[in-house]
Amino acid sequence: MSTVSTSPPFEFSGPDPIPPLMEPDDSYTPSPQNAGPNPTPAQLPALLNLSFNQDHGCFSAGTDFGFRIYNCDPFREIFRRDYGPRGGVGLVQMLFRCNILAIVGGGPDPLYSPTKVMIWDDHQSRCIGELSFRSEVKAVKLRRDRIVVVLHQKIFVYNFADLKLLHQIETIANPKGLCEVSHMGPQAVLLCPGLQKGQIRVEHYGSKRTKFIMAHDSRLACFALTQDGRLLATASSKGTLVRVFNALDGSLLQEVRRGADRAEIHSLAFSSTAQWLAVSSDKGTVHVFSLKVDSGSLGSDRSRSTSEISLPNPSGISSLSFIKGVLPRYFSSEWSVAKFHLQEGLEYIVAFGHQKNTVVILGMDGSFYRCQFDPVNGGEMTQLEFYNFLKPEETF
Repeated sequence: MSTVSTSPPFEFSGPDPIPPLMEPDDSYTPSPQNAGPNPTPAQLPALLNLSFNQDHGCFSAGTDFGFRIYNCDPFREIFRRDYGPRGGVGLVQMLFRCNILAIVGGGPDPLYSPTKVMIWDDHQSRCIGELSFRSEVKAVKLRRDRIVVVLHQKIFVYNFADLKLLHQIETIANPKGLCEVSHMGPQAVLLCPGLQKGQIRVEHYGSKRTKFIMAHDSRLACFALTQDGRLLATASSKGTLVRVFNALDGSLLQEVRRGADRAEIHSLAFSSTAQWLAVSSDKGTVHVFSLKVDSGSLGSDRSRSTSEISLPNPSGISSLSFIKGVLPRYFSSEWSVAKFHLQEGLEYIVAFGHQKNTVVILGMDGSFYRCQFDPVNGGEMTQLEFYNFLKPEETF
């Protein structure tokens, strides 16, 4: 159950109004005077949430003091809003690079109730809309025409222009708030857990079709969706295998192996061309896998078998694959092309950078890495940049 309140009339005010289904203007520059006081070194903020924007060109950080927005390339802080020790922001979601954000309170002293989604206009430095719920908000996803709010066992889809409720979805228990939505095209594709353990639900709003995919035997730990909504990748609580599916018909296209030991997968990310897939886990590694499917041809190429689509990659498949009918599946698995080692046990999220063959890694300890991988020879990635964006002495 949800309630809605807005500052009448609800509209995207400021220098960058967002017409429905149009690219937001990226020229918005926040007013420095609105940034608020910076915490002293003894009051360094604790990170509560990290998330990339829709094109992975920026990321937002929710802290127990407020929130901050950073540009990825070149790396720099764009602005911050520090509200003091009672200004905890548990979730902050950007809408590309415009002045509209979705904010949910969090931490020991939340700025807003964790059961509310506040629509923040940074040009006006105020909330212009509010969505209230009976339980804690686990995640918020934005596209130009939709707001998706994820609760523990329910998902609400709203029209962005007037906050009208369009759709409700029941899910299995979803404590992580797993949900993804496509960002390209006039009609949304939404990805969320189904009502059974290991089941994926895909909502195709353009064709008004719902597709259910039994992706894993164990519970879902993480999933990702391409920007056009044609491909999805899933990982289970075991964290050893990652599966890539056709979102249109639910067919399994490829299976890759992160490792042999159980791991908690923290994030999955497709490259913009869906040529590569990045995976981060609590093992302190980020893996890059080569994908062998052309997402642009999925709609007309459904007759191809999985073996035809998943052609072996010499740099990523076991040399023992010729006896895969005898040995366990482990030996015929497709392995990563490249990897990067980090501190084990920390949570990292990953995305592909705008520079060719680069990966951006964000850590919940405030770390920012930019790494480059060799698409031909693979191996260990090269670290290009590192910053700790929570430390005031760091200069970007």
